Amino acid sequence: MAHIPVNHPLRPMYRLAGFVAGAYLVVFGIIGFATTAGDSFTGHTGDRVLGQSSNMLWSIISVVIGALMLLGAAIGRNIDVVVNKYLGWALLVVGSFAMATIRTDANFFGFSMSTVIVTYLVGLLMIAIGLYSKVAPAAEAGAPRQVREGRAS
Repeated sequence: MAHIPVNHPLRPMYRLAGFVAGAYLVVFGIIGFATTAGDSFTGHTGDRVLGQSSNMLWSIISVVIGALMLLGAAIGRNIDVVVNKYLGWALLVVGSFAMATIRTDANFFGFSMSTVIVTYLVGLLMIAIGLYSKVAPAAEAGAPRQVREGRAS
């Protein structure tokens, strides 16, 4: 994994982006929970939350994933790297499953195409954040690329 940057200068911005993405999922889940209260737990309910379809199950999952992302961003210390990568891949898997079953009875998350797109975007953002936010002590990080290539900064 020598090609993955360590101690990237924009790490605080990536961590903030992860925090914002987690906060978005928590807000989406809470509003979805309030909107879909009383509807069926799974399946397509027709309720729209922030431009996306949702049901009670996806609202609860969104709150849990968003809270885990917020917790990882708050703790830091490379825990956020692991949380962001695995939750990002999980969101891509869920988005792919939802897109494959969007017009069938197996669409138990109640996704619409807009929900699939947002799920993909958040998942890809989390993977990218996980790749660029790793931290290591200066002694273990190695020299920056400019120094390794003989170009003085």
